[in-house]
Amino acid sequence: MSIRDKLELLQQKRAASEQGGGADRITAQHKKGKMTARERLDVLLDPGSFMELDRFVTHRATDFGLADQQILGDGVVTGWGRIEDRLVYVFAQDFTVFGGSLSETHAEKICKVMDLAVRNGAPIIGLNDSGGARIQEGVASLGGYADIFLRNTLASGVVPQISAILGPCAGGAVYSPAITDFVCMVRGVSYMFVTGPNVVKTVTHEEVDFEQLGGADVHAGTSGVAHFAYDSEFECLTAIRSLVSFLPSNNLDGPPHRAFTDPADRRDEELLDVVPDNPTKPYDMHDVIRRVVDGGDFLEVHREFGGNLLVGFARLGGRSVGVVANQPAVLAGVLDISASLKGARFIRFCDAFNIPLVTFEDVPGFLPGVTQEHGGIIKHGAKLLYAYCEATVPKLTVITRKAYGGAYDVMSSKHIRGDYNVAWPSAEIAVMGERGAVEILYKGDATEERVAEYRTKFAHPYLAAGRGFLDDVIDPRDTRPRLIEALGTLVTKRDKNPPKKHGNIPL
Repeated sequence: MSIRDKLELLQQKRAASEQGGGADRITAQHKKGKMTARERLDVLLDPGSFMELDRFVTHRATDFGLADQQILGDGVVTGWGRIEDRLVYVFAQDFTVFGGSLSETHAEKICKVMDLAVRNGAPIIGLNDSGGARIQEGVASLGGYADIFLRNTLASGVVPQISAILGPCAGGAVYSPAITDFVCMVRGVSYMFVTGPNVVKTVTHEEVDFEQLGGADVHAGTSGVAHFAYDSEFECLTAIRSLVSFLPSNNLDGPPHRAFTDPADRRDEELLDVVPDNPTKPYDMHDVIRRVVDGGDFLEVHREFGGNLLVGFARLGGRSVGVVANQPAVLAGVLDISASLKGARFIRFCDAFNIPLVTFEDVPGFLPGVTQEHGGIIKHGAKLLYAYCEATVPKLTVITRKAYGGAYDVMSSKHIRGDYNVAWPSAEIAVMGERGAVEILYKGDATEERVAEYRTKFAHPYLAAGRGFLDDVIDPRDTRPRLIEALGTLVTKRDKNPPKKHGNIPL
């Protein structure tokens, strides 16, 4: 056989590998409103940048007729590509091949690109669309999942890991995305659960459908498993591109720096009117964030979950930063279990990947009540405190209004290694709110005169500034230039935690 004949055979095999489970199954995938694995990669990656690995791999099973069903690629497309010309490693499960089920070789392909990602210091992005373990392979497929889980764990904090759930993800398969840094889901397409509706009905007698049990909105808004929920696969995949643009490639790189046109010395007059004169009146912290960061661009993470705390990515002077902010428009910005978990997870991600933290603070305290106490607000609130204390990245804090009680300490205060802490003149830093404090001090006799006296003495930022707990009290209009200037001084920050194997965060 000549080289030309061999090349023709190669092209035939390549073409066969790109057909997945065949035209009929591809058509069925499209009828469900879903893209194929390769179509998804075309949207996710820069045009023409995808380099495939292991396209000729097939399974090794011989039982239950599988020996005669050898499909090139074995249900997962793997390789590397680029997003905005930056290297990423990818795998995309192919539901048209055995329902995307995971076999021993399928798992080996995923493990290979995960190992390459860690070795070469690049993000790993997984597009999950699988019916679960391939039953015909028994324990070999289960072992494949365990191999992936181990790599997820070892890669955690080394390279960013992003999971997109673009179909079913059930049983043990859910634990790989759960370990990764960000989970994205699509409404009407994505499902995640440990046990399906039929098992739930048998065991607990509860009747629930796929969407109610493990759909995108459930996990984005109730369980907090998903960080993002989208209306289409295309929106999901393009959003991942945007997310990657804020992240370093690995834990040894600094955060990405982009050219910016928004003036670093821009002052915003409207910041004078954001915080109401009435201290009990809510306002939207988004209005503060967007007026301070570059171009008003704020990529919010976990938007549907724990709405009383905002977290997400933005840029200041072209540098990526992680933003953590109390949200006075939801539960007055109080900290509760969901907000504490949400904040702690985000802070630890930013710290692992050298992304500076900018905190906008307006917090009246922790949410009281039997439900919160019995739910473990003590240990969950401690997670948020632990995350801030542990973080060695640059930490900048702006107190816009309330900073009461233990929540003042928790929200990146100077006492827990805050680097640059400032307040607006509207800030109130005290053990508790004025009326509650007077009720205790005067045993229930809280006259307006006594409340006013307490307000004059304590409901302002100057006592804290006088002790050096604040670096300055600033004009709100100067918030952006002050933060950019401070961030510039912290680029070379050196800070270390005591040598140890790892801490024992209160899980």
